[in-house]
Amino acid sequence: MAFLDKHKVIETNATLLLVLSFLVVSIGGLVQIVPLFYLENTIEKVEGVRPYTPLELAGRDIYVREGCYNCHSQMIRPMRDEVERYGHYSLAAESMYDHPFQWGSKRTGPDLARVGERYSDAWHVDHLTDPQSVVPESIMPKYGFLSRKVIDGEYIGDTMKVHRFVGVPYTDDMMENAVADFQAQADPDSDYDGLVERYGKATVRNFDGSPALTEMDALVGYLQVLGTMVDFSTFQPDASR
Repeated sequence: MAFLDKHKVIETNATLLLVLSFLVVSIGGLVQIVPLFYLENTIEKVEGVRPYTPLELAGRDIYVREGCYNCHSQMIRPMRDEVERYGHYSLAAESMYDHPFQWGSKRTGPDLARVGERYSDAWHVDHLTDPQSVVPESIMPKYGFLSRKVIDGEYIGDTMKVHRFVGVPYTDDMMENAVADFQAQADPDSDYDGLVERYGKATVRNFDGSPALTEMDALVGYLQVLGTMVDFSTFQPDASR
């Protein structure tokens, strides 16, 4: 009964209630925030995750430019229905080099976090050119014009420079060979050994099937790498975290 009387004093005194509420919120906030200052990194590093190649990075910019993220998130939640449909739940490390990341809360179309290598390059080209020819019920607009927009990667080095500024670990060697790597990834007849040496697992092929290097090549190259960097057959989460 004495406790209830004291509680009544707090509830009937607006100033005292405000001060005590502030103290409780402050202590709770400090308990959650302060430990983060003692962590070098809040993202668990995962083997296989690497920065995007110049061509993949250009494809990602096209993906963002065309608003693909408005209908397709890249975030598989750790729930049974999502994992069974799309694959292993998304890891924070998979988006550590995304600026901005492509997570979301809304999907008009399927999630694309694991779309890489699930379909052939030809399927992606057909789907982007005329979505309804592949998925009749699709409401996706046509992006056939990407096959007609030739690109040479002249300014890809500038884009990589910006990403390096915000923390993406592009090396000086990667920066110096940006244009060459950009062009080599879409040409299997080129000397792409340097590209593979710099980026490790990088797919090299003519993505859109045409002689010219186009925005379609870049976008398909980006889509084909999504979800392929981590080998989930051997992945084990860090139980110490």
